[in-house]
Formats: sequence, structure tokens, C-alpha cells
Amino acid sequence: MSFAREASRAVRSTLALWVLTAMLYPLLMLAIGQIVFPYQANGSLIRNAQNEVVGSALIGQPFTSDRYFNSRPSTSSYSTADPAADEGRVLQTGVSGASNLAPSNVALLDRIRGKGDPDPEQAIEGEIPRLQQAGIQPTADLVYTSGSSLDPHITPAGAAAQINRVATARGLQPNQLEDLIRQNTDGRFLGIFGEPGVNVLKLNLALDTL
Repeated sequence: MSFAREASRAVRSTLALWVLTAMLYPLLMLAIGQIVFPYQANGSLIRNAQNEVVGSALIGQPFTSDRYFNSRPSTSSYSTADPAADEGRVLQTGVSGASNLAPSNVALLDRIRGKGDPDPEQAIEGEIPRLQQAGIQPTADLVYTSGSSLDPHITPAGAAAQINRVATARGLQPNQLEDLIRQNTDGRFLGIFGEPGVNVLKLNLALDTL
């Protein structure tokens, strides 16, 4: 076989594979996603009662009001901080990611336990004292950040620990909130993988409908 024929065959094979893998396959996957899994393919967006997009079921949001179930702490403030005015340096680890602080790290211990200082600007309100002051029994997910800092879930125990505070702030009965938590708890994937979790945004949207 001549070199020209071999080169022609190689070029044609490359073009065919390029069309197949770089064009047809992605378009096929896009079509399947939009037809079979449109909710997931478009970002798992959550809408409120006015049909307005308020977030995604996959990415958490910061909730700190007593009228809502609070999210777990985030090293990046769920990426809501302004990089140009990031006094708290919440974005210093990046838009998504853990703090990577060792259990013995002073910064981590100060964030969890708190740090007193004569200078108010140097004092740190710890997660555990803050929760206890609000009458909430600290759970691990309400004290520690997640690996991504974007976790949209808290544990059912973490949600239950906040029932009395939310019920008092809204004038509701605790059993009403217990029902809401059960309704918005995601079970294990395929019934065996992972642990049950409560999507905070979905729970708070359901809370506003009461």
C-alpha cells in the first residue's frame, strides 16, 4: 500500500471518530437528558409558589434567621460572599471546598468553641456556643462544614434540633414541623447508599406555605 492511501485512510478514520465522539454522541446524550431527565439535566432547579427559580436542589444556601431551619456552616458562605469585599476571608479556600484544617488546628477549634478577646474585632463566636444560646442541641452537621461547603442537606437530627426555635419564632406547633421534616427527608440512594438528609431549601419553602 502506498503512503498516500494509508494517510488518506487515517485522515478519514480520524474525521469519522471526531464526528461520532465530538458531535453525535454529545448531541445524543443532550437529547436523552432533556427528554428522559429534564429536571436533573437543567440543574435540579427549585421554584417557589410564584414559579420563580429560587435555587437548586444540589447547592445549599445560607439560612440564619430564627424563622427558618438553618443550613450547616460553610467555609465559603455557600459562595455568596463578594470576592472584592471578603473581610471574613470566607472565599480563601476557593468557591467550593473544605477548610482542610486538622482537628488540632487552632483556627478550627476557635470557630467551633469560640474565642474571647478584649478586642471585639478579634473575638470569635463559636458554633457550639451560638447553637446552645439559641436552645439547639449541637449536632455534627450543624457544627462542621461539609467537604464541598455547598451541601444542601442537613441530617434529620440536625433539623429536629431546630424545631423548638422555629416553632417559637413562627407560632407553630412542633408536630407540624416534625411532619414537614419527614416530608422533605431524602432517603438513601437506591435504599442502601448514603444516609438520609433533609434538603434545607425545600424544607424552608414548605415552611413558608404553612
